[in-house]
Amino acid sequence: MTSPLSEADLKVVGEALQGALVDLVDLSLVAKQVHWNVVGPGFRSVHLQLDEVVATAREYTDTVAERASTLGVPPDGRTETVAQSSGLEKVPSGWIKDADAVSLLVSALGTVIGRMRERIEATDAPDPVSQDVLIAATAELEKQHWMFQAASV
Repeated sequence: MTSPLSEADLKVVGEALQGALVDLVDLSLVAKQVHWNVVGPGFRSVHLQLDEVVATAREYTDTVAERASTLGVPPDGRTETVAQSSGLEKVPSGWIKDADAVSLLVSALGTVIGRMRERIEATDAPDPVSQDVLIAATAELEKQHWMFQAASV
């Protein structure tokens, strides 16, 4: 595969896209695990909101992976890669109280957003097109973050 980017720019952008891919895959898994195990009076609203996070993460996982492929960078979303590379905390096993589920998602989303913002900055000069993909994903994640923060007040 050939790329419209220089080798140096491709390295920066490839690393940013791969990191985003890993974080989005893991975020979707974290949110789904919490979705299956949330309990408490706020169950229904938290349960439904978690599905929105999963849908957002999965949508942008595909977009990010396809952008990497377009540039000639093979995306790696294998479980082994995600487990070794993710910056997210592990989800506890068993039932998760609704308030704890909300806190867990506020933290997970905050972590991913912080890392995505670093990638947005890193891709500014080398590839504004990839940067736009990361900006769009981050905007949606920030919306989800806001919604979970509002639920914790």
